[in-house]
Amino acid sequence: MSYAAVNEYARSMPELLLVANKLNKRFGGLQALSDVSFSICKGDIYGLIGPNGAGKTTLFNCLTSLYAPESGNCNFMGHQLTRLQPHEIAKVGLARTFQNIRLFASLSVIENVMIGRHVRSRAGVFGAITRNRATREEEAAIEHRALQLLDYVGIADRANDVAGALPYGDQRRLEIARALATDPVLLALDEPAAGMNASETLGLRRLIEKIRDDGVTVLLIEHDMKLVMGLCNRVLVLDYGKVLAEGRPSEIQRNPKVIEAYLGLGAAAASGGNPDTAAAPTGPGPKSAP
Repeated sequence: MSYAAVNEYARSMPELLLVANKLNKRFGGLQALSDVSFSICKGDIYGLIGPNGAGKTTLFNCLTSLYAPESGNCNFMGHQLTRLQPHEIAKVGLARTFQNIRLFASLSVIENVMIGRHVRSRAGVFGAITRNRATREEEAAIEHRALQLLDYVGIADRANDVAGALPYGDQRRLEIARALATDPVLLALDEPAAGMNASETLGLRRLIEKIRDDGVTVLLIEHDMKLVMGLCNRVLVLDYGKVLAEGRPSEIQRNPKVIEAYLGLGAAAASGGNPDTAAAPTGPGPKSAP
């Protein structure tokens, strides 16, 4: 192969963002994760599915240092995630949402996003106490960025509302905005469509596609198979803490082990229909503003 051909091949190769290698996690006598390995490339919307209790959220928690695996490692852009503390995860470019929404319910919508943005704050403790000029300017920039992100996810008109009073679907969008405020390279979403109706789920799909198109890679845990199969370019299937299958959605839908363990016999084709593919709303990307 010529030098030019080698260069062209290298440019065409997907850029690996995250590589998990043989992750193991045990809770007492329960082996929650067993030699779980997978990789996520830049630009992926990577799906993670499996029956209840398969280990999906445990895996998320290991990736974000809420749990420490007994063995294995996870490399994220040169950082060993298993060696970091939870508060350090966002600083290296990985943000997440939770299966159970975790907002500051008594604070305003915009204040919730501003809290997420503070992970990128340059002001120290002294500046926060003295409220010097640099601190005031940074606070104004944080508030401006928070409002941009609320507009990005479609709830800017609720900026001054109390977060706990938002409808459920808007609370999900607020949690995503707060995660985006950290300027993530990889956004991990834990069942964001849970409890949503069909219209809200379609809106969520459009938002996730927009986030990916604006340069943020997405890792998605989800029980809505129609959403996963129509949205993700690769899917990992867990069952009893082990990798059952990994591949393109079309491959996963045809995999007999997956059909038996998760989708249900004969359910694969019915679960993979694409929802309405109307174009995503336009707007500034997650990192389009300072």
